[in-house]
Formats: sequence, C-alpha cells, structure tokens
Amino acid sequence: MTTDLQFPRTADEALARLIEGNERFVAGHARFPTVQKEVLAELAKGQEPYATILGCSDSRVPPELVFDAGFGELFVIRVAGNVLGPTIVGTLQYAATHLHTPLFVIMGHEGCGAVNAAIDARFHGATHKRRIAILLDNILPALNGLDGRQPRVALMRAAVEANVRHAVAQVLATPEAQARRASGDMKLVGAVYDLESGRVRFLD
Repeated sequence: MTTDLQFPRTADEALARLIEGNERFVAGHARFPTVQKEVLAELAKGQEPYATILGCSDSRVPPELVFDAGFGELFVIRVAGNVLGPTIVGTLQYAATHLHTPLFVIMGHEGCGAVNAAIDARFHGATHKRRIAILLDNILPALNGLDGRQPRVALMRAAVEANVRHAVAQVLATPEAQARRASGDMKLVGAVYDLESGRVRFLD
C-alpha cells in the first residue's frame, strides 16, 4: 500500500488529517485542484450550482471528483444507498425551489454495501440493526421482480440499477417534479458509477 493510502486509524489521527488538509487548502497548497481566495469570496455571496446530485455516502464515490467539478458547481446530497426520505426529498425541493438547478442526478454505484445488505435481507432473511433496517426499507421495494437465484454479481448489478430507477420514479411522482418537467426547465436522470473504471453510466 502506498503512502497516500495510509489512512488514519484513530479519531484523533483523522481529525489531525482534516486540520492539516484544510491548512493546505487555505494556504493554496492542496493536493487536489483548489480555487483562489478571490473566487471563494465571490462564491460566499451565493451559489448557483448547475446540477444537484443525490449519491451514496461511500467514501470511494465523491461526486465533485468523479465529475471533475469545482466549488459552487454541484449541490451534493449523500446518504447510504442513495435512498430517499423526508429530509432528502426536502433537500431536493430546496435545490429546485431556491437554487433552480436544471439538472438532477440520482447516482448509485457498483458494489454498494447498502444494496448488498438489502439483497441479504430480501432473499436470505438476514437481519440488521433497527436503524439500518429502516434505511434498507427504502431499498427493498426496488428489488421486487429481481431473480434472487441468479449469480450474486449479476444480482448486485441489477439491484444497484433497480435501486436508482426506483428513486428516480419516486421523485418523478412528486407534484413538484411533474410541474417542473411540464414547464421544461428540469431534467432528472439516473446513473451508476463503476468503482474500478471510474466511469459514470447514465441510464435511459
């Protein structure tokens, strides 16, 4: 394992890493592309992101890096399994009402742990801690119609895509989304990120 992948092992080490990273960022010596202070000052006046992304909390799928986007470009919502819930829908509504982002993307990813856990619960009777089970309840309906007897790799791939499509359908069913689509000023798409290649596959 290379030095860059030697992650902190304790909370204190992790906090120190975050502090060091922010100090590099402020000093203009960030390891990843950053922005000049005058740009930050301008962005502090307000935001006009061109896309809202609902993605998974998985640490390997940061939308800003995946889409090579800078500060102020994306309005990002992340939750395990890229599932919907009252606060998530409220955040989407905020993006639509106050930020007027024209594009909304719901992005899942291959190898999603939440989807994997939902498969185990749906097809193998696995049980999970109560709050995790509540999270999985948002994924289980997406698995209806899938063949649990197919090879696990194929089942996972189908389940990840089905979960994205389920969330897209839920959003499209809201009156707000229907109204914005009717006016032609909003587009909602589903997508799946491949962990190995880094490529995002947008769904039809």
